Amino acid sequence: MKQILQSLKTGETAVADVPAPSTRSGHILINTSHTLVSAGTERTLVGFGKANWVDKARQQPDKVRMVLDKVRTDGLATTLDAVQSKLDQPLALGYCNVGTVAEVGAGVDGIAPGERLVSNGGHAQVVCVPKNLSAKIPDGVTDEQASFTVLAAIGLQGIRLVNPTLGECVVVTGLGLIGLLTVQMLRAQGCRVLGIDFDSARLELARTFGAEVVNPGKGEDVLATAAGFSRGRGVDAVIITASTKSNEPVSQAATMCRKRGRIVLVGVTGLELSRADFYEKELSFQVSCSYGPGRYDPAYEQGGQDYPVGFVRWTEQRNFEAVLDLMASGLLDIDSLISHRFSLEQAEEAYDLLSSGEPSLGILLEYLQQQGVGPRVVSLTDREGSVGDGGVVNSAPAAGKATVGFLGAGNYAGRVLIPAFKAAGAEMHTVVSGGGVSSVHYGKKHGFRQASTDGKALMEDASVNTLVIATRHDSHARQVLDGLRAGKHIFCEKPLCLTHEELTEIEAEAVGRPEQLLMIGFNRRFAPHVVTAKALLETVAEPKNMVMTVNAGAIPVDHWTQDPEVGGGRIVGEACHFIDLLRHLVGAPITGHHSIAVGRHPAVEITEDRATITLTFADGSVGTIHYLANGDKSFPKERLEVFCAGRVLQLDNFRKLKTYGWPGAKGNRLWSQDKGQGACAAAFVKAISGGGQSPIHRNEIFEVSRVTLDVAEQLRSQV
Repeated sequence: MKQILQSLKTGETAVADVPAPSTRSGHILINTSHTLVSAGTERTLVGFGKANWVDKARQQPDKVRMVLDKVRTDGLATTLDAVQSKLDQPLALGYCNVGTVAEVGAGVDGIAPGERLVSNGGHAQVVCVPKNLSAKIPDGVTDEQASFTVLAAIGLQGIRLVNPTLGECVVVTGLGLIGLLTVQMLRAQGCRVLGIDFDSARLELARTFGAEVVNPGKGEDVLATAAGFSRGRGVDAVIITASTKSNEPVSQAATMCRKRGRIVLVGVTGLELSRADFYEKELSFQVSCSYGPGRYDPAYEQGGQDYPVGFVRWTEQRNFEAVLDLMASGLLDIDSLISHRFSLEQAEEAYDLLSSGEPSLGILLEYLQQQGVGPRVVSLTDREGSVGDGGVVNSAPAAGKATVGFLGAGNYAGRVLIPAFKAAGAEMHTVVSGGGVSSVHYGKKHGFRQASTDGKALMEDASVNTLVIATRHDSHARQVLDGLRAGKHIFCEKPLCLTHEELTEIEAEAVGRPEQLLMIGFNRRFAPHVVTAKALLETVAEPKNMVMTVNAGAIPVDHWTQDPEVGGGRIVGEACHFIDLLRHLVGAPITGHHSIAVGRHPAVEITEDRATITLTFADGSVGTIHYLANGDKSFPKERLEVFCAGRVLQLDNFRKLKTYGWPGAKGNRLWSQDKGQGACAAAFVKAISGGGQSPIHRNEIFEVSRVTLDVAEQLRSQV
């Protein structure tokens, strides 16, 4: 299928061939008929992409600070690589989509194939959207008109926050698409409206919608006009839908408001507020968040968990429905807002228009709707961008060669894992991602034969003998089991699974398959300095005391890794690395463990990522892991100290090893931690090619996984 992608590095926009998305639980596949270009958001993205490095930095000072913190902890080369990788990833544009239902995922009720839907899907021939981010289109509303639903819902949410009453006078500052839609909805609610803009054509449109207007670009006095408009009382409310770096719209709004007036920011402005402007009038100021309640809530958007209508009357989806009802009743004039129409193939012309300075308003993209959803595989070995018929013919992989299929093409897989396997000499066959964009991007970049969105087809492909699992944690166990049953060698990014039941099932399945290698991505043990430390410790025949301090950094509570059902929590998701590292350095089984987290406190919602884990080993060694999310980023992220036989090893961030009391030992060379992942992948590929054993013995993988799950359970039981 065709999809519009934009490069954050260059600002170039292109229509690319990507595999059609697969149906997911709680989601809907839509064959697109029309999409609307968001002049504000998408013009900003294009402008950011075309900016030079200095201007990019100026536009995102918060990101610059994050980069500087990463330089201090991970080094300049690693940081530059991460930044380049982020900017190199293509961005899927668009969020105003209309089309016809093609397929419905499990758990979606009341929607059938063939029905027309509006959604926040992107500019693509086929989109996969959550059920709560879509709404049925009434019969009296055309597809072109429905394309404006999402933008109108943004304005509607601003109106709901202002909470105007019949007859109130409201100012709308900025008469772009959202502003003009907001004017109409306010008029439909019985409000008197004053529109402010510098564009005469837009002001004239607002006038036809029933608003009074003022043009400061022609020297008209905005404040005097507002005073007359409000009959000298001051306006009741101001909705700012403009996009500017200036503080003027907010300051102006405060001046024209009556006592206890309301100001809602829907657009983007400078926010250097004057206390005096707000103090005497006791004004309220609020920033509106997108389409309404539910936005950025994973449980609502991705999980499909609706809010009870008795407690949250207007959600994102219900705002969509309200807008569509207004269209159906004729209270919204959409046709007057359409200035340009382009076919999907002319998308580059549409985006050139955005930055050309030529007047434009509603820019519609039109699609030729296809039958079905199209192929879920794109061949990358023929001419560039050609669409395959379902993949390369299934044939046995080359003897003694790791022919690899990747499940997952996120940032870590694309920046670290995929290059590591390629450098190790694996044959790059298929890369699968949920949406298809990242699989095409990394597939082309790293020489894969094909990109896909169909994980089941990859499992069944006999020409792939090795599976690399780099998906979200809750899918690891199922994919490992499916891969084992399909006869594949398995490399699974940590964790192996999220529950003891899953671990037991994997162990039982693996027992009868000794010829298949099973590996987990415990890359710390393969870091060059750890290899050196292991060799040194093997010369000492006495117990070790080890202290591992992990300055993990805070992750938001609502991040998927914190969800026990999806990410497993940070102990399962990341601390397993350090349990494995100590197990590896000691070289003896773990015989006991004890864990304790910080106590409950009103300011701390999650405590398990502020914990101390103590391990005992069969040889008498003791290891302590301090896994802490409450430290400063400038402190080293991972520090290991080993004490034994009157000697000490100290390793900072796996980049610098210091030795104390080790005659002749040298370890001060700086290494990138990514070299550990490279060595990890290389050892696995070599084992496949040589027909040897997995670089990490299965018993150790299962032992570390079991201990990690035990530790996580113990920490949660303390809450």
